[in-house]
Formats: sequence, structure tokens, C-alpha cells
Amino acid sequence: MPDPDDRPPLRTADSAAQSATQSTAQSTDGKTPPTGRALVILPLLPGAPDTARQPEARLAEAIGLAQAIRLEVPHAEVIRIARTDPATLFGRGTAERIGGLVEAFHADLVVIDHALSPVQQRNLERMCMAKVIDRTGLILEIFGERAHTREGQLQVELAALTYQRSRLVRSWTHLGRQRGGFGFLGGPGESQLELDRRLIAERITRLKRELEEVRRTRTLHRAARQRGATPLVALVGYTNAGKSTLFNRLSGADVTAEDMLFATLDPTVRQVPLPSGRTIALSDTVGFVSDLPTQLVAAFRATLEEVQAADLILHVRDASHPDTDAQKEDVQAVLADLGIDAENDQRVIEVLNKIDQMPATARGALTLRLANQRMIEGAERAVAVSALTGMGLDDLRELLDHRLSSERRVVELDVPLSDGRALAWLYEHGQVLDRRDEDSVAHLRVALDQADVARFENQFAG
Repeated sequence: MPDPDDRPPLRTADSAAQSATQSTAQSTDGKTPPTGRALVILPLLPGAPDTARQPEARLAEAIGLAQAIRLEVPHAEVIRIARTDPATLFGRGTAERIGGLVEAFHADLVVIDHALSPVQQRNLERMCMAKVIDRTGLILEIFGERAHTREGQLQVELAALTYQRSRLVRSWTHLGRQRGGFGFLGGPGESQLELDRRLIAERITRLKRELEEVRRTRTLHRAARQRGATPLVALVGYTNAGKSTLFNRLSGADVTAEDMLFATLDPTVRQVPLPSGRTIALSDTVGFVSDLPTQLVAAFRATLEEVQAADLILHVRDASHPDTDAQKEDVQAVLADLGIDAENDQRVIEVLNKIDQMPATARGALTLRLANQRMIEGAERAVAVSALTGMGLDDLRELLDHRLSSERRVVELDVPLSDGRALAWLYEHGQVLDRRDEDSVAHLRVALDQADVARFENQFAG
């Protein structure tokens, strides 16, 4: 008979589990079959720091992660752990109960929404008689499926091998068997199953070299944009906050934008005109998530350097989400890892998205709060929009224009009409406010960045 403390209180998030089942049923009614049946378990550990996110919301997010790779979720549950067990995390009694759920729901996979040690993972698999993956393994599985560009695949492979090195057995055998493998993971039976630490380390070294080339290429692209005076505006935010929808609205691109966690991973940059006629380079980045695996943060550093180098950073938030404040903290934590203090860095603008999904009273209160904030701070640091309907996007464009023009100088220049190269340079790099042609000279009033004033004088003066 197990110790009573080994059977901690169990609490089933019935609404989340029922919603998960209905959502999965809807998603699998189409042509794409489910990849398997998975139980989703959220452990609440003793002594864990208080979080603004409610357990039900955390469980719903874990279910969404599982559904992102088309797993059918017949049962999801929050389990409070009275005492952690280094062998199984839960303790034998609870582990055996999970094994009973596996049998009852005919599940072939258990997703534990928490980090598991290699020992805990192997022990749980033996006791549950099913494949077990933790939160990191699940997120890596999603990233492995969604990365399509060479850069994205390199970054995910590096993260996966770093994670796998401590385990030395592929964590994705279950999913690879059912789907035939994908991307770098391949199918079971390949030589990667037998990779030892030395071979994995060699592959990691090669991947880091290739990603260093990616980093150098991005640096060259940024330098070219800077020479061309094209400001870089980077989108960041919690996954499914609507970054890609906003990116498409502003740029006219067709980046994948679905109501799904991590719908797009591959970084994209597009030229976007502003009302003044100025052009910006808009960069869409990978979505963040709570407890983002450190391997992924490290692997995607080349991509995230776009954020560090950006002239403006748009933090896209789902204003309608019940945990929007907690999601904001998660994003700010990742930005802090990149050396960006989101609260004090003047480059950061909050874009409060999905206001069309808010009740009218809540939307009105948000608008009033932003107006008061603007009066108190004397500057606009946030704007409310709906990327889906286009509401508020004109205000966002005007704000971008204003912020990028705030450090510009208005200069008066006399340029010979015969100097077409100088005139073209001014139109490309500045905003021509007024022009009057007289005889052989063009008299212009031009708004230019301070650096461009000096650059023009060096290239064309005298």
C-alpha cells in the first residue's frame, strides 16, 4: 500500500479537458488525421513561486501545444504534488494512476507540462507503458515540424541535439513512428538512434559553425539597411498573440497566420511604407512562451539579434486573453535575456491586439487607460489595435512615423538640378517637405536623420 503522501490531491480541469476534446475532434474531422492520443498532465509542485497565470489557463495552453502537432487529447488534468519524487516527479502512487489513465483512454503518449530529468522520463515510461515527453520535448517537436527555412531547421536541430545529448535516446520515437519522421528527426531505425555523445557533440559543433555564418549574413544585411537608412522594426510577443496577422496587415505579405500556438517560426522581413512615405523593414520573429526551453533561446539567438538591433520593437499582446499580464511578463523575461529592459527601453511599443474580441466596456476602459497614460508620461508607449479587422492600424502607422521622425532635423538645401544623384539620395533617405525649382537650382526643405545630414554633406557638399 503506497504512503498516503504518495497520493497527492488530484484535480481534473474538466472544462479545459472537455474543450480540448471538442477542439481536437473538430480539428481531426478534416483530412489531416491525428498523430496519436495523448494525456496532458500539469503538475503543481510544492513551494513553486506564485504565478499570475491560473492552473486552468496553464493547462489549456499545454493542451494547445499538444494540439499544435495534431495530437488528440482525450483527457487533461492538473495534479498537485505534495512531495516531489526524484525518481518519477509524482511519486509511485500517482505515476501508477497516470498509467491507469493511459489504459482507460487508450493513450499512447503522456505529455508532462514540466521539465523531466532523463531518469524521471524513463521511469514514467516504464510505469505508464507509454511514451512520455516533457514540456521542452513537446515544444521542440512543434518547432521541428514548423521550421521550413534552412536557418530555422538549423536552429531547431541545434536545440534538439542539445536537449537529446543528456538522454541519448530519441524522445520522438513515438511520433516518428506514426508520422514517418519529419525534418531533421527522421524516422526510427536511422543511425541517429545510435548516436553517442561524441557524435552528437561533433554535429552540434558543425551546427554552431553554420549558424555563425547565418549570424554574419544577418549582420551584413543589417549594415546594408543602415547604409540605406531603412529603420528596422521588430515584432515580438507571446505565441498566438497575432504577430503574423499584424505583419501581413502592415506588409501585405502572406505569412502563415493561424489560431494556433507557434503557427509560424521562420523569420521574415518585408519593406513597409509609412504615411510620410518613409519605408521601414518589418521583421516577424518566433513567438515566445512561458518556460521557453533555454536550448531554444540559445539556438534562436541569431534570429533574436534582429530584435536587439531594431530601431523600434513592437511588443504584440493579446489584450483579450485572460492571462495577458502574465504573458507580458514572460515576453519581458526573454527580452531581458537579450539585454533589453522592456519597461525602460524607449524603443519598445506595446501593441494591444485583438481588441475586437473584447467586450465594448473593456475596450472603452482600455482606450481611457491609454489616453491617461499618454497624458501622464507625455509620450505614447502603447496603441490598441485589431490586426484582424484593421482597427487602430492607422494610429499604429502614425505612431511609428512619429517615433522614427522624432530625431530628424529639418534642413534647407540648395541642390543643382543637374545633380540627379544628390536629389535622388535625398528622396530616398529623407522626407522632402517642400521643393521649389528656380533656374538651375532646387531649393528643398528636407527632414533627415542627424546621421544622414552628415552623410549628405560628406558625399555631396562642396
